[in-house]
Amino acid sequence: MTGSPVLTRPSAAATTDTAESAGSTRRPGRRARLRRRNLWIYAFLLPTFVLYGMYTLYPMIASYWYSLVEWNGFTADQRFVGIDNYRAVLADPMFWSAVRITLVFMLIVAPLRVFGAFFLAILLNSPKLPFSAFFRTMYFLPVVTTTAIVGVVMRFVLDPASGPLSVLAQVLGLGSVDLLGSSSTALVTAALVYVWKFFGITLIYWLAALQTVPRDLYEAARIDGANAVQTFRHITLPLLIPFLLIISVLTVEDCFHAFDLMQTMTAGGPFFSTEIIEIYIYRYAFAATIPQLGFASAAAVLFGLLVLVVVGIQLWVTMLARRSGGRA
Repeated sequence: MTGSPVLTRPSAAATTDTAESAGSTRRPGRRARLRRRNLWIYAFLLPTFVLYGMYTLYPMIASYWYSLVEWNGFTADQRFVGIDNYRAVLADPMFWSAVRITLVFMLIVAPLRVFGAFFLAILLNSPKLPFSAFFRTMYFLPVVTTTAIVGVVMRFVLDPASGPLSVLAQVLGLGSVDLLGSSSTALVTAALVYVWKFFGITLIYWLAALQTVPRDLYEAARIDGANAVQTFRHITLPLLIPFLLIISVLTVEDCFHAFDLMQTMTAGGPFFSTEIIEIYIYRYAFAATIPQLGFASAAAVLFGLLVLVVVGIQLWVTMLARRSGGRA
């Protein structure tokens, strides 16, 4: 009589060995797939790295070397002069005039963008406001327009001879208006155009910050009988103060990049009244009959240090305000 086969359960050691062998078989394949995927990622990122290195990183590094040489950019002759270019820039009164104009431009633009966009964002964030999405789009629309084109169009609009603004002023009996032709109004006019052009970016920043405020707090305040002013003072404002630092730093830093708008609107005139540092650098590097790239590079390096100092002071003041507020 033949007995039935006896089924035996594999031991734990055998099961472990089998799992390890299967895992070791799968790991090389998985690693190979991950390696191939990473290669494709790096392949797609390579053009960005190359272009960034060629047109951003290399010019930044090269400008430090060019600031130490005397070079016109047309020949291969570069004479090392050390810090003479820096001495010449610091001794130039036009450089300090450009620094002053740049800081005045920043002091006009930054508060209008930060605080103006803040209060407008409060209004647009209200659920009771009709067509809020339409208004957000309208305020952001100038941002996507090319800055140089905006400068050209605004120069036409503000033209004292045939511009729409001047024609309207003449119809109203106010005479011809030349806002860009007067040294007392050109900088303020260009600053206001710059605020209008980039107002939407700061507005989006504040709208995003307002989305972080929990709606439950507003509901609790409404139940407790708080009015709109009390809700804004005790809920909205304290929760948005941390965002003020980030938005202010971004806005102030952005104010130092107004070359394209200022160049197309005024080109630094009239009488150098709107010559910010970027136009000052451009004038010596590219607009001069014999370019002075070493001199312009030294001015560019000093301009970068100025930006760092301004942002550093801003961060320091904000940290002191936070510490004093925490102690209080």
